[in-house]
Amino acid sequence: MSVAESDIRLVALAGYGGHTAVLEDARVLLNEEIAPGHFLLRLIAPRIAAVARPGQFAMLSLVRDGESLPVLPRPMALWDWDSANGTVDVVYRIVGKGTTIMRGFHPGETLVTVGPLGQSFTLRPDTRRLLLLGRGIGVCSLTALGRRASARGLELEVVVSARGPKALIGLEFFQTLGAQVWSVHDEDGSSEVSQLERLLRRQFESAPAQQIAVCGSERLLSLAGRLARDHGSSVEVSLEARMACGMGYCHGCASGRRELADESPLICKDGPVFAVQLTP
Repeated sequence: MSVAESDIRLVALAGYGGHTAVLEDARVLLNEEIAPGHFLLRLIAPRIAAVARPGQFAMLSLVRDGESLPVLPRPMALWDWDSANGTVDVVYRIVGKGTTIMRGFHPGETLVTVGPLGQSFTLRPDTRRLLLLGRGIGVCSLTALGRRASARGLELEVVVSARGPKALIGLEFFQTLGAQVWSVHDEDGSSEVSQLERLLRRQFESAPAQQIAVCGSERLLSLAGRLARDHGSSVEVSLEARMACGMGYCHGCASGRRELADESPLICKDGPVFAVQLTP
């Protein structure tokens, strides 16, 4: 059955009932290229690492002492963290001035970091199989969820999609978790949605995933909706947006999907993770 963008309604999740975001002067441990134009930034941020949950993000200020620009911090998905060592990892792609400046931070320097922020993904107690659908840099929002699912012993299936093979990120990360990973990209046509849908439907025939998580592509979200409608899966999506504050004060990151007569949900505060409801 067809599922279009107009059939999808985003619903804010209940608050995870956890921790207030903290501000840390996070020291850089490493900042290295892991794929062309993609970098792993590892920070010492023990208070954030102690309470982070999959799907949350942090706001990183890139202004150095004695400088006045850039004014606004950058939102970065939490790729992974180690609460024992107090480290937090983010993976970013060079896309503009801000991320170019971020690339210039070296081990020993500090970034003012606020987090963890936003609503996290949920894993239902009855879930046995989880499907992750990530496109481009959106994969960064799904890695920690994959680790959480693996630690719970769930069957984990992951689609990593990108424009080309050099832009695929997270493959080794998910493989080390024991996941079934499909890497698809535009250059050979393997990311074409109808082809990907046939592959996943074959997988779902014998054992559908109880939950699906998506980030980075409206087409993948629509695909998740079609699979969910036919197999009774639940879907959560992480949305990306430019942000000024990351806490809901500026109202600059409205999702654009209005609910009733109210302002559309804010991606920073009501999201970035939303439950997906399909219209009848």
